[in-house]
Parts: sequence; C-alpha cells; structure tokens
Amino acid sequence: MSNTTSARELPSAGGSQLFCPLLVSMREHSLNNNTDANLVVVCVLGLVSCLGILENALVLWVVGFRLRQRTVASVWVLNLALSDFLATLTLPLFTHYLHSNHSWELGGPLCSAKASVFFLNMFVSAFLLAAISLDRCLLVLRPVWSQNHRSVASAWKVCALGWVWAAVNTLPYFLFRAVIVKSDGRKLCYHHFAVYTSSPAPLERDCAVRQAATAVSKMLFAFLVPLVVIAGSYVLFAVSLRKRQTKRKQSVSMLAGGLIATGANVKSPQATAKPLYTRQVSTSMFSRTPAPSSPSASPKQPKNSLLSQSFTKMVTSVIAAFALCWAPYHIFCLIEVSAHYWPHRLTLVEVGLPIATLFAFLNPVLNPILYAFSCPNFCVRIRHSLGALFEGLVEEGGGRGQGKGRTMRLRRGSSRDVNLT
Repeated sequence: MSNTTSARELPSAGGSQLFCPLLVSMREHSLNNNTDANLVVVCVLGLVSCLGILENALVLWVVGFRLRQRTVASVWVLNLALSDFLATLTLPLFTHYLHSNHSWELGGPLCSAKASVFFLNMFVSAFLLAAISLDRCLLVLRPVWSQNHRSVASAWKVCALGWVWAAVNTLPYFLFRAVIVKSDGRKLCYHHFAVYTSSPAPLERDCAVRQAATAVSKMLFAFLVPLVVIAGSYVLFAVSLRKRQTKRKQSVSMLAGGLIATGANVKSPQATAKPLYTRQVSTSMFSRTPAPSSPSASPKQPKNSLLSQSFTKMVTSVIAAFALCWAPYHIFCLIEVSAHYWPHRLTLVEVGLPIATLFAFLNPVLNPILYAFSCPNFCVRIRHSLGALFEGLVEEGGGRGQGKGRTMRLRRGSSRDVNLT
C-alpha cells in the first residue's frame, strides 16, 4: 500500500494537484483496450439508449396528458417515469464515453451533470418505491384514515419531498466529480475527493472518510432502508389480510351457527355470508365492500379487482427490478472502499464497476416495459389506445364507495369525485 499512497501530489495542466491514493493508481492503469468488445457494447447500449428515451417519453406523455382521470397511482407512476426519463437522457453520454475507448471527452460540466442525474434517479426511485409500498400498506391497515387523507394533492406533496430529499443527497456527488487525465492520455470522469483538500497531510484520511461516507450513505438511503420499508410494508400487508380473513371466517361460522340454532333454513355458511359481504380480491384495498344491491352493479366487481391487482403486480415487478439492477452497483462501491486497505482489489473495481453501472442504467429502461405488461388485457388495450392501456394500470381499484350503479373514482383536480356509470 505504500507504493499507492506515496504519489499524492502530481503535476497537472494548472500546476501541481492533489489526488487520492486510489485515483493515483487508477491514473496509471490502462484497462479496457479490447476495441471489438467495446464496439459490440457501444452498439447494444446505443439501441438501449434510444429505446429507454422513447419509452419513458411515451409514458410521460400518456400518463401526464392522455389520462382522463388523475389518481394517486398515476402520480406515483408519473414521477417514477420522470426520474427514469432524466436518467435515460444521460445514457448517450455514457455510450459516447465507451465509444471514445473509455475516455471522457465531453468536458467537466457534462461529467458532473451525468453523475448528478444518475444519483438523483437512484435516490428518487428508492424514495418513491418506498412511498408506494407505504401507501398500499396504509390502504389496508388504515382504510378510514386513507379515505379521509389520501388524495392526489397529498401524493404530489410526497413526491416533491422525495425530489428535494434526493437533490440534497445528490449534492456531494456533484461537488466531488471531476475529469482526471490518465497517464495514457485518456480522461476519466470520476469522483475526486481531494479536490477541496489544500494540504497533503490529511489527504489519505480525508479520501478514505469521504469515499466511505458516500458509499455507505447511498447504500443505506438509496437501497437498504427503502428495501426494509418495502419489506415491512408487505409483511404488515400480509398479516393484516390474514387477520381479516380469519375474522371473516369466524363471523361467518358464528352467524351460521346462530341461524341453525333458531331453526333458520340455511343451506351452507357460504350461502349465508354471500348477501352480507362480497370479498373483493384486490391486493391494493383488501377491504370488505357491500355487495351490489342489483344485478346491474355486479359486473363492476371483477373489473375493479383486476385493476387493483394490476397496479400491485406492477409495483412488485418494479421493486424486484430495482433491487436486481442496483444491488451489483452498491456491492462494487463497497469493494471500492475496501480497496483503500487492500489495493489488489482495485483491478476488480475497475473492471466490475462499469459493468455494474451499466446494469443500474438498465433499470429506467426496464420500468416502462413493466408498466405496460402489468396492465390488464395488455394486447387488447394496446390495439385501442395507449390512454386506455395506462388507465387500466393507474385507476384506483376498489372504489371509495359503491352503490347501485355508482362507483367512486379519483378525477383530475379532486381526490374524491363521484362518477356515475
């Protein structure tokens, strides 16, 4: 490690400049010289970049301007799509970096902008997925509270808070980003933790602390903590559902026993329970709703149930994609921190971290595909219109209340409007 830490102050275009020990080693390394493999990666990534930008722009246009009704679910999807769209806009910059033989030729401002948008998407996506999971959990655990307080306006406030929180967490990555010229002439867009250090005395300590702080904080706040919140929400979700099912079975058994004891003509407990409540198999609400008072209202139940299941299916698939795409990146960031103490791991970081970053970039490209294929009757709806396709995804299932021929739905500008059907 002494060979790594000895060269700290090196000449640069503007005079001598301080560099962290890891960055000194990276400046001396020459990796990724396989031009044939780079060309294949560049071509594939170029196509992925175009696909990601187009599909996220399409989601923004449909969910933002083509839906007839604004729902809480549509607000979540709209903000996720906006974050993914910004991230995919930086994919061509990353593609250009690979095309230039792993050399950043676009200057310092674009280097800082690309890194900032990348980390902004990471923090916003994690925050919104945790917020969506809590929202679905509260719909089950506190249905009355949700009916009184859950609205489109409150969803926008939560999203605004998420963007502010993500911007604050992204600030260090913007400040400590710079373009470093390597010994072979290629340029590296990388974090430069010695940029605000004027004395070489505390350099090694400052570099280690700053890199460890950023790596651990983004793994906690943009990965582990959101996943814990998501897992906890789903556990509470499942426990509450099981308790409701148990209570419903007990009440049905007690009612059936009472009717039999009084000599009532009861065919079965299921027949007794059916007129009182109809179980609506909705993974977003799981609340008991009064049974339709007329045959004309009964066809509405399967539709709302299906729509609620589709949104929960979408949320689950997006969470799984987020975890799978971002886990390798965070693992390699921790390996990079350990390279301060075990320098032989630096080569593994230089090879694996760009690949892990590429997997992280795939997340905003996959999300619109998951949105679309989570919609009910995807093939049928896509033939009619994209607006109808996404309405099937973000329409609130279960309704606020149901009566004869009436369903409660969320409409643009209001959290609870009655829509006569």
